[in-house]
Order: sequence, then C-alpha cells, then structure tokens
Amino acid sequence: MKLSDIHIRDPFVLPVPSEQRYYLYGTMGKYAWTESAVGFDCYMSADLQTWEGPYPIFRPPTDFWADRNFWAPEVHAYHGQYFLFASFKAEGICRGTQILIAESPQGPFRLLSAGPVTPPDWECLDGTLFVTTDGHPWMVFCHEWVQVGDGEICALPLSEDLASAAGEPVMLFSASQAPWVQQIEWKRTGMKGCVTDGPWLHLLPNGELLMMWSSHGAGGYSIGLARSVSGQLLGPWLQDPRPLYSEDGGHCMTFRDFKGNIWLSFHHPDRNPTERPQFLLLAEDKLLSPRPIGLTGEVS
Repeated sequence: MKLSDIHIRDPFVLPVPSEQRYYLYGTMGKYAWTESAVGFDCYMSADLQTWEGPYPIFRPPTDFWADRNFWAPEVHAYHGQYFLFASFKAEGICRGTQILIAESPQGPFRLLSAGPVTPPDWECLDGTLFVTTDGHPWMVFCHEWVQVGDGEICALPLSEDLASAAGEPVMLFSASQAPWVQQIEWKRTGMKGCVTDGPWLHLLPNGELLMMWSSHGAGGYSIGLARSVSGQLLGPWLQDPRPLYSEDGGHCMTFRDFKGNIWLSFHHPDRNPTERPQFLLLAEDKLLSPRPIGLTGEVS
C-alpha cells in the first residue's frame, strides 16, 4: 500500500538500520475520536514508498485503565529495547502519557510504567523521549489547553529505566508565546484557548536545539518552530514569528533515511476521516535562518 492508503494521525517513523526497514506508527484514524479505542498498529517499508501492514503492536489487557484517546504512539530505541510513549484516557480520569516496552519494534508492547508518567491531576498528551547530551532521559509533553486555557509544553525528568518520573515537570513555554498562534473554540463547551500539540526535539549539526510543535494559525493546523537560547532542553525558548508549515497539517517528527536525508513526517489535512501521513524533505541548513523554509520535496 501507499501512504495515501494508510489512515492514521500523528505519524511516527522509526528507521531500524540493522533491518534496513522503516516502521510507521500512528493514531488509528478510525478510532481517534471514539470512546472505544482498539490499540496501536505498525506498518513496515524498505523504501518509504510501499508499505505492508497493519500489524498489531499493542492491544490493551482486559483490566487496562483507559478505553479512549489512544493517541500519538512513538517508539524509541533506548538501551537495547524499544519504548512506546502514547496518550490514553478514560471517563473521569485525566489523559496522560504512559510508557510501554518491547524487545522488538513490532512489539508486542507491554506496560512498563504504572499508569501515566505525566502528573495524574493534569490533562496531558503527546509525550516524547529526549535524552540530553549527558545521557539523562526526559519526557517532553503538552499540558493541555482544555485544562489550562493557554496550552503549555513541559519537560519531565525520567528514571534511567523510563518506568517513572524522576522529578517535577518544568514548563518550557506556552502556546500564546508564538506570534502566529490563534485561539480556537471547543464547540462542546464554548471554551476558547491556545493549543499545544506534538512536541519534537531536533538537534542541528551545529548544535542548535530546535523544537517543532503544533497549534492553530491563520492557515489551520500548523507546525511551529522554537529555538533553545542555551542549546539545552530547559531553554529559554524563543519562538519563530511564522510557522514552518501552515497548510492544515501538523503533529510532526523528523527522521533520517538510510541515504542520510532528513524527513519531516506529519498528518495532513487535520480533518477526520481524510487525514493521511505526509513526508517532506527537510533542508537543515535553511532551518538556521530567521525565517525557516526548509521543505524541498514530498512523498505522499
């Protein structure tokens, strides 16, 4: 199948050099907004063009605490094993990011953390793994606008085995700090606020640390770019005045293919059921400019 045949949101690509294979994960589009989530699948490809799957990688045990909003799975290779970061929710329980573990990128993944690692009384989502240059693991995640109004991106230190938090969360920035972000209204409640979604850290060859994240702008769902002044995770962070991508697509990540090219992966458009994975080539040298362009080619 082609990317256009795969109905997922929040597409995440894990290249596995030992297999010369790419694994694609994402939120199941059919179940993204239902109250009866199924789990997570993966797709596999040798060339980023033709894909096989879906193959189940996680189905919740019968006593699993969550039943909806199985969102944004990311699979990270770390210390010889594979760790799945994903968001989950149940009625009356805050949405949070839980961590699972497997010996293979194809799973099956089993529960590692005892419930969400994000604070239990916070509505959170989209946790991603970031390991500092001195080897300390952190989770970067969103404290949701539905709870705080002005969505936040926070960082949480993790234990060495990734099974639990190792400290308190630190707020890195809020959505309204980006000049391009616009408020949205939640029709169900009439609540208005600024969204933070899908943080992703990208280290440029010159050592500059970038964060890509998503919100809503003049062109719809968009990908913003923040820069760490210190070059370190805790910032401070400065926002580029205009988004990197502003054509109703977002929740991105980057990956390097087996030829050395850097790709930006995201879903487009941000509408169910038409959203599909998109890959754009990323020109890292252009990300150094005050107004990044950086997008040079497309696979869809």
